[in-house]
Amino acid sequence: MSDNQDYTPDKVWTWKSKNGGEFANINKPTAGATHQQVLAKGDNPLQLHSLATPNGVKVTIMLEELVELGFKDAEYDAYLINIGEGDQFGSGFVDINPNSKIPALLDTSTEPATRIFESGSILFYLAEKFNTLLPTAPRERTECMSWLFWQMGSAPYLGGGFGHFYHYAPEKIEYCIDRFAMEVKRQLDVLDKQLANNSYICGDEYSIADIAIYPWYGNLVIGEQYNAQEFLDVASYTNIVRWAKKIQSRPAVQRGSRVNKVWGDEALQMRERHSQADFK
Repeated sequence: MSDNQDYTPDKVWTWKSKNGGEFANINKPTAGATHQQVLAKGDNPLQLHSLATPNGVKVTIMLEELVELGFKDAEYDAYLINIGEGDQFGSGFVDINPNSKIPALLDTSTEPATRIFESGSILFYLAEKFNTLLPTAPRERTECMSWLFWQMGSAPYLGGGFGHFYHYAPEKIEYCIDRFAMEVKRQLDVLDKQLANNSYICGDEYSIADIAIYPWYGNLVIGEQYNAQEFLDVASYTNIVRWAKKIQSRPAVQRGSRVNKVWGDEALQMRERHSQADFK
């Protein structure tokens, strides 16, 4: 066990900026802009400011699916927000998302422009705007929304909990890793049981529930997220593996997974539809 077992919290918590960890240089206990930064703006109706984290990939997959379905008003310009450099605290980004988290979307087809933040809200907004990938019958629609909210409520345990303490934290703390590994495996079991008799999360139809869940849990079982595949025995969740591979095979998913992705010192940003061929 870590020496932290002897830790006693202060009566009043104070911020120690040099607390270690990969994101220590950008994390702080206050909100708002730290610097002036005007966001780039393109000509397409939708302006996306994001990064290819699981939450960011949800939205680019959704946009790519909409474009593939032929919705011209779903054309978008994608601009990188490098959270490691603190871009999310620029004044332009904070105007769209006061919570300073990616992704953030601006719909310039409305007057005034509509800001949308929180990835689940963006998926719901786009599904309603284009009347697709969200069931219309009350029972099926409610089921889809339940799974969308399940993902939004569950993923912090996977990313901020398990992922942080297992992969990013400057020291390994047995209690923390055990606590969050147990919860993540419980969540995987929930999904595996749901997918035992369903092609997609909500039944036979692909929806925003799949788009929301895949970048987190699909990528966990068939990708290299947190380098934890063996530790979590993800191969044992055979229904999730089958579903994740099916989602991964979709062309829009493959394209959406590459937008705003940082490769070394370069970032791929899809600003024009005809540049799709560059994302191979």
